[in-house]
Amino acid sequence: MSVRWLAIPALAALTSCATVPPARQAAPVEVKIIAFNDFHGALEPPKIGVPATAPGGAAVKVPAGGAAYFASAVARLRAANPNSITVSAGDLISASPFVSSQFLDEPTILAMNMIGLDLNAVGNHEFDRGPGELLRMQNGGCAKHTNRQPCRADANFPGARFRFLAANVRRQGGDTLFPATALRSFGKGAARVKVGFIGLTLKSTPTLVVPASVAGLSFEDEAATINAQVPRLKAQGADAIVVLIHQGLATKVDYNDKSCGGVSGDLLPILGKLDPAVDLVVSGHTHNAYVCDFRSMDPARPFLVTSAGRSGTMLTDIRLSIDPKSHRVSARAADNLIVQGEGFTTPSGETPIVPAFQSYAKDPRVDELVQRYVAAAAPISNRVVGRIAGQALRAQTPSGESVLGDLVADAQLRATGADIAFMNQYGLRADLVPASDGSVTYGQLYAVAPFGNVLQLKGLTGRQLRALLEQQFASGSNTVQKPNMLMVSRGFSYRYDLTKPEGQRIIDMQLNGVPIDEARTYRVSVSNFLATGGDNFTVLREGADLPGSSPEDIDAFEGLFGGGGVLALPEPNRVTRSDLPEKR
Repeated sequence: MSVRWLAIPALAALTSCATVPPARQAAPVEVKIIAFNDFHGALEPPKIGVPATAPGGAAVKVPAGGAAYFASAVARLRAANPNSITVSAGDLISASPFVSSQFLDEPTILAMNMIGLDLNAVGNHEFDRGPGELLRMQNGGCAKHTNRQPCRADANFPGARFRFLAANVRRQGGDTLFPATALRSFGKGAARVKVGFIGLTLKSTPTLVVPASVAGLSFEDEAATINAQVPRLKAQGADAIVVLIHQGLATKVDYNDKSCGGVSGDLLPILGKLDPAVDLVVSGHTHNAYVCDFRSMDPARPFLVTSAGRSGTMLTDIRLSIDPKSHRVSARAADNLIVQGEGFTTPSGETPIVPAFQSYAKDPRVDELVQRYVAAAAPISNRVVGRIAGQALRAQTPSGESVLGDLVADAQLRATGADIAFMNQYGLRADLVPASDGSVTYGQLYAVAPFGNVLQLKGLTGRQLRALLEQQFASGSNTVQKPNMLMVSRGFSYRYDLTKPEGQRIIDMQLNGVPIDEARTYRVSVSNFLATGGDNFTVLREGADLPGSSPEDIDAFEGLFGGGGVLALPEPNRVTRSDLPEKR
């Protein structure tokens, strides 16, 4: 208690004093940040069981996701603290299930308006349809920027009520495509604090989309961009700095283990360069779930790094305690929460509700929106295109081949009349599981290949083919430790040996049993994404552009089912890894 002594006349018979109440100290303000990433237009429950540990130690899979359940989970978190904000770290849209992608992800934007999303940092998939269409997502309207017609289910599209952020994406004039930052205030009077947000995507976005989709844009270094914005936000009065970045990590611990155990990934070197004034990094891109207390790795940078998996299956509940007097974060905490909605059954079995985990009811308004778009998509999605002899899965053999990948490559070979067709493994977005009678719908095909890529014919010499396949193990993020395998069409085969030096790993390439001629030029079919060097396959840029059929990949895939009868599954025996021990 502070005391003020009063002067008393010398002849006073008594000495007295008076106390004045101390100035009231403002308590720390707790700000709740509700975060997620990589939603990918998952309006319907995505039939994902999140691996978790139940009380008592039992390993379980918790059924999670669905926009209507997601909305209720966000609302419950928001109700716990009036000082709250909801943010996303990119890939909110695109690479989406049929119900959203058929309508250019307009229903996902509408759902997020209802849910109350405040900020979304752009991810690489936000650029799949080009900057014009991305700006339409923000600003609304029905201008056509793609082959698909906008505003098919609604007469007008109002755009996002939340703000896109893109600090490291610049146009030719030098300005950013979207604002770099946002500043939000929480509390009142002496207990008022400000939080600054920096939103950005990964610098390598141009390698992950078709070049036409990022023409005229530059993608700047992530750490340098963040560090340039920190003092600007501080000058505007920010008491805390939050980074929303579409780049991520992998860990070897549970999704709520704070130890950062086994942490790795492309975000790691970026984190090591960040201004220590950063308080929180909300990340994405890798589809992993983690809460990493980074000070365990670098005491000079005591921020949290979080990610909430993918497809709306989780939310991260983040609490920042901010001292309004010192203008600093005094405490940080975060937990990933599973958005449990409804159980489901797949050919692999049943995934029921797990009572030990919180369940959420459907938000009726969001559910009505989703069901309206489900009904609009049903006539297109449910059309049967043919029958297949079994499940075509993305699961890879020890050599890196998959039945589904071979099937799609075969479809592209048939559609273009090429000698060889290649399909990138990351372009396969869902397994193809037929109904009990073997029937397959258009919606299922679209779920496998949702990007609307156009097939192109490239002329590659045998020497270039070898160099291309070598890039599976040595080009950008494609490494021996993490190969990026290309799926190959029927008739083409090769062996590889990862114990050999770089440039000598591809062995015995053959086409229809005949060794590949290093000097001969072959007609190679790939998507326009690969043709321009996507996924670090830059050799394809060197190939000559050849005339020929250029259908969309989805049309080529459907055409494979056009012969009637039951389509046989390919045998995944086109690629052999020679350095693995033989099975006996």
